[in-house]
Amino acid sequence: MSKVYEPEGEGLSYLSHARYGKDKVRVFRVVRDGAWHNIVEYNVTALVEGDIEVSYTEADNSVVVATDSIKNITYYLAKTSPHVLHPERFALHLGTHLVSKYAHLKKAFITIEQLRWQRIPIAQGEGQTPKPHSHAFYRDGDEKRTVEAEIDASAGKDKIVASVTSGLKDLLVLKTTGSAFESFVRDEYTTLMEVNDRIFSTSIDLSYKFSPLRIPPPADGEGKVFDLPLTAEQAKGTAWDGDSVATVARNITLEIFALDESASVQATLYKMAQRIVSEHPHVQSVSYNLPNKHYVPVDMKYIGIDNMSPPKAEVFIPLSAPSGLISATVSRK
Repeated sequence: MSKVYEPEGEGLSYLSHARYGKDKVRVFRVVRDGAWHNIVEYNVTALVEGDIEVSYTEADNSVVVATDSIKNITYYLAKTSPHVLHPERFALHLGTHLVSKYAHLKKAFITIEQLRWQRIPIAQGEGQTPKPHSHAFYRDGDEKRTVEAEIDASAGKDKIVASVTSGLKDLLVLKTTGSAFESFVRDEYTTLMEVNDRIFSTSIDLSYKFSPLRIPPPADGEGKVFDLPLTAEQAKGTAWDGDSVATVARNITLEIFALDESASVQATLYKMAQRIVSEHPHVQSVSYNLPNKHYVPVDMKYIGIDNMSPPKAEVFIPLSAPSGLISATVSRK
């Protein structure tokens, strides 16, 4: 007879935290409005917490909602939710359904990456401005829109609170002038030359945290049907208005990157974050991670060509590593 394994050290440890769910749920949805089609492509992670300890400590699976079921719930709501085209709203719907349907689940953590599909512009005739095609799209780079939502029903199913952090990542930008780096610390370890004109390139990762939202008890008790009773004015600038905030935050980021006479990556980052906070009263904090994408001029002095001084530097070697990494968070007072 085989012996049941008994763990050693009983009484020396305890389960201090547990969370599980489904990762990398890939979702593509077409929403048809007659001949006009809208699409979204998401990578979804859905995790849950709650009264699930015995599945770890007692091998009791009676409290486990299978991760396969969580995947199926994600696809079900991708089909039925009126909010599927809006990642913040879809995340709130999915998380609210999970904590409302299952009495023993207290929290849901939903992460969404939205891939960037854009409509193909089609010319309507010679000299005419191209118009977006009704159902043809192209992938507009590696940039992704991001949403992280925590739906917390710990205080009760009628007192659900949602915390949402949104943003973007992998937005690659570059400008060929308007950037300097001077007057930094110089000591025995310094080999970097000061420069008053350089290439500035980075892959932008941006996140901004919204004020919490109170989620009313779902009308159907399970959250299959979900909405927030907010007027347009009440919703403005909140996580429920995530699409417009995302557009403005992205535009601010690109505009300041392009126009700022940058003294450093740090200084430009701070201006971006300050402006997002100032223009969005429901945004509590803004964080950027800006890796420095280095472009080093090729030294051609050996053949009598100046390719090193800023006015003459025209041929560069792109270096992927090592790279500087500049990060900061700007918070509302």
